[in-house]
Amino acid sequence: MDPIQSRVVDVSGIPCGGSEPFMLITGPCQLESLDHARMMAERIAAACAPTGTRFVFKASYDKANRSSLSGTRGLGMEKGLEILGKIKAEFGCPVLTDVHETGHCAPAAEVCDILQIPAFLSRQTDLLLAAGETGAVINIKKGQFLAPWDMPNVAAKVASTGNEKILLCERGTSFGYNTLVTDFRGLPQMEATGYPVVFDATHSVQQPGGLGGSSGGQREFAPVLARAACSVGVSALFIETHQDPDNAPSDGPNMIPIERMEALIGDLRRFDDLRKGR
Repeated sequence: MDPIQSRVVDVSGIPCGGSEPFMLITGPCQLESLDHARMMAERIAAACAPTGTRFVFKASYDKANRSSLSGTRGLGMEKGLEILGKIKAEFGCPVLTDVHETGHCAPAAEVCDILQIPAFLSRQTDLLLAAGETGAVINIKKGQFLAPWDMPNVAAKVASTGNEKILLCERGTSFGYNTLVTDFRGLPQMEATGYPVVFDATHSVQQPGGLGGSSGGQREFAPVLARAACSVGVSALFIETHQDPDNAPSDGPNMIPIERMEALIGDLRRFDDLRKGR
């Protein structure tokens, strides 16, 4: 078995990296309301409980990179952060949201344990520096246009602020129009940086702009890729979920129905245990 190269990053009490069990980043793509977020967090907690899987609740207050102007963006930063703060307090779990502008980083970090840099913005130096300066954990999604060996330069921008609480996230690579492909060689290549690697099963099966005014996706393949990632070795999995994906405001074609999450998590833990020698 190849040695595990990543360090362990503490995510508000959850050890992420090394030979630790995978950390699960999960939740709906977009915040819809406090009641919806609370319902989803309750069901996620129940799905994780049988295996003792530790989770980070993920939902975005603003989706600034919609396929078209008609795409639903979300609740906005003020209301969104208020909801995420309540979920964090009620469920005792870390929370994550995307940031798109430098001015959003500090306010978001007052509430969120992880700031996520969207793939489209992974080379935006000012955004990376502003995120790093908050001291929060930073999850950087590898741009669809980048090679795995480009990510050390990206991580170095955040690390230059003195913040090395960095996660590197694989979410697929552009492979022609409206199509992504995952090269699993990239997982150990990014892990060689020493930073924990996250595999985003949700957006790896996305079809960017594939429905014309919005993105399509093939959610049936998300568990397939997640199993493969666990077999190769990852520190965390990113899997969005929803109670009614077909009617979700964004990324519905890629999200796993919440009622399927418990069985999926159990399956993935077995692959993770095998890879990490447990």
